[in-house]
Amino acid sequence: MCSGRCSRFIAGFLYPLVLISMICNVLLFFPGWKAEYALERRLTPEVLYMGGLVGGGLAVLVPALFIHLTGNHGCCANRCGMFLSIGFSVIGVAGALYSFIVAILGLNLGPYCRNAFFLWGRPFQDSSEMYLTNLDQWTICKEPENVVAFNVGLFSTLLLVSCLELVLCFCQMLNGLVGCICGTQTQ
Repeated sequence: MCSGRCSRFIAGFLYPLVLISMICNVLLFFPGWKAEYALERRLTPEVLYMGGLVGGGLAVLVPALFIHLTGNHGCCANRCGMFLSIGFSVIGVAGALYSFIVAILGLNLGPYCRNAFFLWGRPFQDSSEMYLTNLDQWTICKEPENVVAFNVGLFSTLLLVSCLELVLCFCQMLNGLVGCICGTQTQ
């Protein structure tokens, strides 16, 4: 098994996932494709936790860069570099886990919106029914327009991306252990 080549492979998949995670989190700041809701602080609280920017983004980008360097010829492709990649992968796992938890909360509690009575709040937060499977309930939110579909789509994407990041960072932890014990071959 070539642990150096595996490191480059893992880093190559982490980069686009980091980008997708960051883009999804930024888009969540613009429900209805308008900035006014962010300026008025009428956002779902989970958007402000920035799980996609901080967790699935920056906390995974740093390990991805180091993992990529670990797989390069003559750079860090040695036992020490592979050992350090285990530590960096733990940071990536923690970041992806944070993004995962924030996405689950965002999906579970629902969006912040204005209902038919002109009241702002989270109408699905204390609901006994699961709003995700009952599309008829989505019409409760009148403003921002299509906010339920918007939040569900982006938080679901963050959920999927964070799962993939978790798996890849965990695989790098195992790869780093093998490379640390057996040494690396980057050819």
